[in-house]
Amino acid sequence: MGAGASVSHVRGQVPKRKLGLQVVLNSIIKAMVPLLHIALLVLFVIIIYAIIGLELFMGKMHKTCFEHKNGNKGAIVEEKPAPCALDVAHGRHCGQNGTMCSMGWEGPNDGITNFDNFAFAMLTVFQCITMEGWTEVLYWMQDAMGYELPWVYFVSLVIFGSFFVLNLVLGVLSG
Repeated sequence: MGAGASVSHVRGQVPKRKLGLQVVLNSIIKAMVPLLHIALLVLFVIIIYAIIGLELFMGKMHKTCFEHKNGNKGAIVEEKPAPCALDVAHGRHCGQNGTMCSMGWEGPNDGITNFDNFAFAMLTVFQCITMEGWTEVLYWMQDAMGYELPWVYFVSLVIFGSFFVLNLVLGVLSG
């Protein structure tokens, strides 16, 4: 009697489980079209900010402090290099004697984080939108060119790209 009761008990729960899974799958399928629209909006925001970043920051992340002796460029001075600005520009300047800010460094994150071409610009903007290390990118750009322009660009990117657009995704999923 005990074995028969447990079998009928299991038989009674199988349709309930299928019904619950069917509700979840139907919800996901109904959310696909709005999620596609939100994904296109996120892609549009990334493309726009990547183009603006290309115009503002192209080539700024490849200068760092090099040792200069007798007019010849030597090795990178810092253990963890960061971008620098020329002496006539705003930004971080090389403070040690015998060092100058020069081109020739691949850039932060082994040259991946930059705005030199469209693909790397989109990758850097995506990194900032996900809020993973966006302050480091902001500080590197401030070291390379001063404080005003990078601050406006990156704070607007995080506010609009992360807080507004990515919260639309959560709204679609919860609604």
